[in-house]
Amino acid sequence: MTPTDNALMTKALKAWRFLYKRGYIEGFGHLSFRLPGSDRLLLTRHSLGLKATADDFVVMDLDGRKLDGKGEAPGEYPIHLDILRARPDVGSVIHYHGLYSTAFTTSEHALKPIHLMGTLFHDGIPVFPDPRLVSDRQRGQALAKALGPHRAVQMRAHGAAITGASIEEAVAGAFLFEENARRACLSAALGKPMWLDERTAADAGAELIQSRGPFRRVWALVESENEETG
Repeated sequence: MTPTDNALMTKALKAWRFLYKRGYIEGFGHLSFRLPGSDRLLLTRHSLGLKATADDFVVMDLDGRKLDGKGEAPGEYPIHLDILRARPDVGSVIHYHGLYSTAFTTSEHALKPIHLMGTLFHDGIPVFPDPRLVSDRQRGQALAKALGPHRAVQMRAHGAAITGASIEEAVAGAFLFEENARRACLSAALGKPMWLDERTAADAGAELIQSRGPFRRVWALVESENEETG
């Protein structure tokens, strides 16, 4: 790999440890990132635990062929493959089974921004209706279509797929997506949730995205926790 690719791998390993230690993965879930200037992606292998090295990332092309890496690709690799194929603006994808966010796919409430950081998702959070594993290209393409231009897509009674232009952005997205869902669950438990109105959410989200502050803050947390355990 090139020096740029090696730098991305270092970030991916930090991101993986952060997500695993904070309970986002817990044996289920995976992370991918695109190799710049190529038709290749790197994806965490099947059944990967907390301790991971560069060899635990499977190299695949955008036609779904495994090119290198230890172990097998996860069965739901089409989540990553078809989102990256459909969205050239996306550099990284995270799939996980969030406790709070997934609860909204099996309730009468639709998840919307209820907290400032949740306004990153102000343009909508679509729900993919098929709860089955995304284990073939047909389902992967359907999921990518459901995602559309959005930052995240929920998967009914299953989990979510979070995207970002970079690894840092995808990790921050997953962290803040689940935090917004957690706060929404608490609000729903107290009574009727008071969602942010669309105009307020759009204005606040645009400011956050322009400043890049939330992405930098969460990545600083990733770096800090990596130093503490490294």
